[in-house]
Amino acid sequence: MRRLRRPGVQAALLAAVGGVAVFALAHVVFPYHTSNHDEAVYLQQAAMLLEGQLFMDPPVTETFRPWFFVDAGGKLYPKYTPVAAATFAVGGLLGGYRIALGLVAAATLALTYLTVREAFDGRTGVVATALLLGSPLFLVDASVFLSYVPTTMYNLGFAAAYLHADRTGSPRTAALAGLSIGLAFFSRPYTAVLFATPFVLHALWSLRALDPPVVARVGLTALCGLAGVGVTLAYNAVVTGDPLVFPYQVFAPNDGLGFGRRSILGYSRDFTPALSLTANAELLSKYATRWVVAGPLGTLVAALGLWTATRRGLDSRRLALAGVLLAVTLGNLYFWGTVNMLGDLADPTDGLVRFLGPYYHVDLLLPTVAFGAVGVRRGWEWVRTTVEERVEPDRVRPALAVAVVLLATLGGATAVAVAAEPVGDNLEVTRQYEQAYEPFETDDFADSVVFLPTPYGDWLNHPFQALRNDPGFDDGTVYAMQHRQFAVVDAYPDRTYYRYVFRGQWAPFLGLSVEPHVQRVRVVEGGAVRTDVSAGLPGEAELVSLRLTDGQEDAYATARGAETLNLTVRVDDAETRLSGPALDETVTVPTPNSGPVAVNAFVDYGTGAGVTYRVVVPVERTETGVRALTPRLEMCRDQRRCGGEAAYIPGSHREGIRLNATLTEADS
Repeated sequence: MRRLRRPGVQAALLAAVGGVAVFALAHVVFPYHTSNHDEAVYLQQAAMLLEGQLFMDPPVTETFRPWFFVDAGGKLYPKYTPVAAATFAVGGLLGGYRIALGLVAAATLALTYLTVREAFDGRTGVVATALLLGSPLFLVDASVFLSYVPTTMYNLGFAAAYLHADRTGSPRTAALAGLSIGLAFFSRPYTAVLFATPFVLHALWSLRALDPPVVARVGLTALCGLAGVGVTLAYNAVVTGDPLVFPYQVFAPNDGLGFGRRSILGYSRDFTPALSLTANAELLSKYATRWVVAGPLGTLVAALGLWTATRRGLDSRRLALAGVLLAVTLGNLYFWGTVNMLGDLADPTDGLVRFLGPYYHVDLLLPTVAFGAVGVRRGWEWVRTTVEERVEPDRVRPALAVAVVLLATLGGATAVAVAAEPVGDNLEVTRQYEQAYEPFETDDFADSVVFLPTPYGDWLNHPFQALRNDPGFDDGTVYAMQHRQFAVVDAYPDRTYYRYVFRGQWAPFLGLSVEPHVQRVRVVEGGAVRTDVSAGLPGEAELVSLRLTDGQEDAYATARGAETLNLTVRVDDAETRLSGPALDETVTVPTPNSGPVAVNAFVDYGTGAGVTYRVVVPVERTETGVRALTPRLEMCRDQRRCGGEAAYIPGSHREGIRLNATLTEADS
């Protein structure tokens, strides 16, 4: 028990508890990751590093390009530097990537203790560690595969080592400080610069007397830090061909620091100082009221601690710690990403900040919990003094025990209530993901190719983060976009093919579910192929208007008086023909060299309302005729959903709505 009274032991226990808690949260709350699709980028990159790869070489580049990967002449590399991915890869070596999240969380808590101990004392460090563990911004962001908390870990390693070297003159920790900030720079350069700036100013101040040991120590830290800068530039040279051009700049040249016109992937806006001030004020408000431990109560306690420390006298070391508040706050005014994470500024529930908090400001947690710990201890001093002055001596200890219980209950309940809200929001997203990924949990798709839809554009893992390829594209299940499907078939001739489709809008962050379905896909080849379609017609149907299209030309027909609409789509190397017993005429369009032919059948109820059946057949001409894939089927009540969000799913519609299609080789 005596050992448990030591601050270092207490901090170690808190770090262990935090690591386990984050590991559990990652499994329970984020089994399919978050609505920020950058997680798949880091995990894909981690898998590449474990295979010794900086680039991926897919068999069909445009069909296998993951989200936020740069196409460098057929080879792909991520827009992010590899530090966070390498950190997560440690978990992969130990048996699971989420192990790395627990280790990073534990290290971050331990380094918080060491940093605050250097600036104040061990007891204050323990309290600060506990406050960090209760902060929703830390708990949530440490539980996901993003670079913010790992970079904070390296920043904290720098701060703890720098302050220790400043106090002791240790060249070993001086070098460790430089290596840590060098890693942080390699991970997130601007983030590292902002965090390090107050300590750099402290170092310059300490050099004013030109004391040789101090000059040597600071120089060693600077030299090791510059080594990290050098590694960063060398990495740039390898992947982009220019040491001064970062991968993110190649991906989106106008996605960077500064005011003016900023853009990425067709999205752009004028980033003005006024807009920046508005956005950052909103972010800091959310930080102070929702993402700090105990919300407004925690923020008030931190303010009390800063006021107390200032009254008692801020030495240069504590001033550097407080300077992180100013550097991070002002520095983020210059980055347009702070606006993007808010989404619609008029909607407080919009944007990634609702689920992940103001993650660009995660380094604010260090000074917040440090001065929060000072505030907690100052508040307890006041309580103890008040009790000792107003309570009989023989009742002081029981009274203090009651005060501890009451204050711990109040603070703990507030912290839990504040943390429960963002955790609950993310759990709701996970519920939608559970439904969307249900087919992959119940069926085995080993040694197969699964074609995925692209609701957010032509990218893999955007949004389907959980469905990632092996870096060699040759192990387990292969996931491909529905582009150049025949090239994929040629690349994987001996695999089984499937198509993942869904019904509904893909917006789990809005609490919307989709109804998923995995369809078996066959390849049929011959001089000609035919698709036999059978569609049920509800009793109120009066007319069916049909359109056959190859994407360039359209042909039209109508059908009446049938309970079931039977159609035949025959494709040869010259033309695609639509026929059926209920049609007023047979219609044709040219067969494309490679691409889909589609039949759209609008079932009119006579009031202008109705449903549309859609049959999309991927076809390709060959030297001996044509080949086709099993068609994609849709039933659209809303034309805006046709084309990816209106999959026909057998057994899920009201009576009378029925669609079936069979692909076979046709007689020549």
